[in-house]
Amino acid sequence: MTDTSFEMPRRYLAIWFPFLPSDRLEWQATGSHARAEAPLCFTEKQNNALRIVSVNRPAVRLGLAQGLALADARARVPHLVAVETDQAADAAWLERIADVCDRYTPMVALDAPDGLTLDITGCAHLFGGEKALRDDLLARLSSGLSGIRTAIAGTPQAARALARFGVESTIVVPGGEAQALAPLPAAALEAGLEITMALRRAGLRTIGDLASRPRTPLAARFGAGCVASLARILGEENTAITPRRPLPPTSAERRFAEPVTQMETMLATLDALADRTAQSLEARGEGGRRFEAALFRADGTVSRLRVETAQPVRAPKTMLRLFRERIDTLSDPLDPGYGYDLIRLSVTATAPFETPQHSLDGHAVDDDDVNALVDRLSTRFGAQAVRQFALVQTHIPENAVRSVPAGQASAHVEDRWPSPVSDERPLRPIHLFERPEPIEALAEIPDGPPLRFRWRRCVHEIARAEGPERIAPEWWRSEGASPTRDYYCVENVKGHRFWVFREGLYQEVGHHPRWFLHGLFA
Repeated sequence: MTDTSFEMPRRYLAIWFPFLPSDRLEWQATGSHARAEAPLCFTEKQNNALRIVSVNRPAVRLGLAQGLALADARARVPHLVAVETDQAADAAWLERIADVCDRYTPMVALDAPDGLTLDITGCAHLFGGEKALRDDLLARLSSGLSGIRTAIAGTPQAARALARFGVESTIVVPGGEAQALAPLPAAALEAGLEITMALRRAGLRTIGDLASRPRTPLAARFGAGCVASLARILGEENTAITPRRPLPPTSAERRFAEPVTQMETMLATLDALADRTAQSLEARGEGGRRFEAALFRADGTVSRLRVETAQPVRAPKTMLRLFRERIDTLSDPLDPGYGYDLIRLSVTATAPFETPQHSLDGHAVDDDDVNALVDRLSTRFGAQAVRQFALVQTHIPENAVRSVPAGQASAHVEDRWPSPVSDERPLRPIHLFERPEPIEALAEIPDGPPLRFRWRRCVHEIARAEGPERIAPEWWRSEGASPTRDYYCVENVKGHRFWVFREGLYQEVGHHPRWFLHGLFA
């Protein structure tokens, strides 16, 4: 497949919700968008005074606006209802609206606190054109939101400016941004109140007035930020949005003319989409490690099912089996409501896929069975419930491994300890204590190996010793850095071998070295 998105001009759809807080409050109170007739404002404490940060439509009709002090607003409108703003709830409401917009394009960016920007490049033809796409989106959102304003342009800044300061529902033809932006006020640059006032005093009241002036004098008088904002809004600088969800390496979707409500139909659709993604993964030489099924209901609700695998897979049957397991373990069963009109399967994480060469001893088959079991258990009980040990790049022995979710060990290690030659002694003990155990040791010289040591009330006479292997503290970790350790592999007169170390050096001021037993070789 050839990606032609870079060969066509970029197109952005900006959406502005001027009454988002009041719409959220009304929806939560009634479960639907019942238009409130009483003037309502949302306040926030600024400079020891309560000021309005948002209003509803009746309050706008009475002349109230953002930035007005609550005391002044109540003097004008005595029956004004004031509510403290809830930024977290508004952000969650905006995220929910963005979920609805995911059906049109995966490139959805939050324009907090009350807007969204969609990159609809190459998507409009699926809905019959840009106007049809916009109309369909407005039809879905109008049941819970009021006063929505939109604009489509070639840059996200231009689309945002036109949605907030221009004519309602503007669609700019490719290359016509400069002409469409020219009549907008200088405030559309959103360069700050001081710069906007300075531009007005200088007679530069519109974007067109600024665009016709040389940039160097503008930068000298009004700052480089003003010129940079002008360049971005006119498309003179290459700008793009940052989607709230990373784009998946590959995905497939199915749209329905009539919403489907049967679970078997949904699973059959996932099976077909898994086959399409498998073909894409095979062409890339990769397998999927993480999959997400997005189920878009006709009423705008989106359900997302995620599964992970221990090894890269691309077999559709394996994907479908894991999704069945995931559905069976949901604490809140899927509710199709009026039905799903769009189902999308995305592979959100991939890894190189190597076709296994099954050996005659059957060990490869056993490994496949173990991986399949890990996948099923992780899907049923959660990734954090099934764990394994992964190596960590550190020389501190007790920190050399850590517990990670099963199947993710390869993401936490790059280098392993070198394997010893078959006729050499092992580099590390067979049994390593969780915490080194203190011992009483006697050495012939201060910095030498122990001659004997007492451990668990038993005295061990040393016959042979090898070392030291010095492990210095990790200086880049200032907190909790342990003293220098000198490790010795010692063997007592009975042939038992131990791994002991002296913590600290005698020449270190204010520190008396101590001895510990860290592991057993036999």
